[in-house]
Amino acid sequence: MAKTATKSAKKPAAKAATKPAAKATAKAAPKAKPAKKPAVKLSMLKPSVNNMTVRVFARAAGLDAAETDAWGHTRSPEFMARNPAHLTPMIEDKGLPRGVLWESCAIMQYLSNKHGLEKFYPKAPAKRAMIDSAMFYLVGTLYPYVARATYPFLGFPQYAGEVGHSDAHPDKKSEAQKAAMAAIAEPLEVFHSFFRDGKPFIGGKNPSIADIRLAATLEFLAVIDYALPKWAKEYVAAVEKKLGKAYAEPAADVRGYIAYVKSQAKV
Repeated sequence: MAKTATKSAKKPAAKAATKPAAKATAKAAPKAKPAKKPAVKLSMLKPSVNNMTVRVFARAAGLDAAETDAWGHTRSPEFMARNPAHLTPMIEDKGLPRGVLWESCAIMQYLSNKHGLEKFYPKAPAKRAMIDSAMFYLVGTLYPYVARATYPFLGFPQYAGEVGHSDAHPDKKSEAQKAAMAAIAEPLEVFHSFFRDGKPFIGGKNPSIADIRLAATLEFLAVIDYALPKWAKEYVAAVEKKLGKAYAEPAADVRGYIAYVKSQAKV
């Protein structure tokens, strides 16, 4: 009887000692969290406003972007195998049918949809339609004028079929460039009076993806000392203030390149 009682007394004591020890071990050695993978793999060119657009957006949206400078590599066999259009910006994502996506507006739309970023790209059909319209009007009307006016100064190649790409007399090229500069005013006013319509931004109180695209586009006009209307200067400043470093850091690369180009022109 004495032996049985002793055994019974020992068992609870052993269990009581084991449980706290196990808990202490678990607390002392928590599981290490796996390293966070970048949300966006972005191939870009720093001097480009098209690329600046996505760089600003990724930062403003809080996406962890891993940037790769593709300067001089967009025509390489490796790059062309993934992106036969050899365009930047380009993101890589396994969820995409071909694994990659280019065109700045399409990239911002895709990432907004994927991550539920309604602040930048609203889901409401009517509001979204206005954002889309503003972006398509920009890339289809305003940007071609900006490109024709600024690319010769920036040292960027003109599009095939353009006067600037032809063997036309320099005077003809100059005339075409001046005509493009003069044409910029009309679409600019459309953005001011129609798309903003008294609001701080096209997106309302906060910059949308269309605002990011427009503000970045206007950055290029500094290379020709284009006299932006007062509202446009204030608008770009407001976008930068609202987005902070997310805008200022990529913008610094574009502004730095423009300053370099202008300095070389004076030499």
